[in-house]
Amino acid sequence: MYNATEQFAEFNKVGYDNAVKLASLSLDKAERFAKLNLQAAKVALEQGVSSANAVAGIKDVQEFVAVRAKLTEAGVQSALGYSRGVYQLASEAQADFSALAEEAFATYTKGVAAWVEKAAKNAPAGSDVAVTALKSTVAATTAAFDQFSKATKQVVSFADASMRAASANAANVAKAATTTKGRKAA
Repeated sequence: MYNATEQFAEFNKVGYDNAVKLASLSLDKAERFAKLNLQAAKVALEQGVSSANAVAGIKDVQEFVAVRAKLTEAGVQSALGYSRGVYQLASEAQADFSALAEEAFATYTKGVAAWVEKAAKNAPAGSDVAVTALKSTVAATTAAFDQFSKATKQVVSFADASMRAASANAANVAKAATTTKGRKAA
């Protein structure tokens, strides 16, 4: 005998489990981001102290220019390192959230398909058209989600490649700029 209440209770249990997974994943990513920020603050403090000591020991213009170039490069490298860390965390979070969404949708789709099959078996005579329409709707929704998921993965892959290229280019430009400034001053 078909029991719709049990089927809906199962949907609710799966939804609850997914909500718990989402909350846990969110807290994990927030914790990692907080650790990254704390580490960046420590590095900034250390660099500030080091920079103040370096500036305090300057005795002539050439040394000033050399220290300035060195400190500029160190600052740019720190900023690039931090942005890479943030980007890496964001990319991992996006991948984890996408995997969770795909898993949840796959579970939901299986549950709906099972529900449709059970409902079809218990449907009154003459409701074949409605059952077929419902099955068609479920199949179309699943196909649409699959296409959306594939397109999203392609966009994320393209964005990741673009970000990595831009980051590498920024590091090279910053290094070249500080090297050129140091040579001009000497």
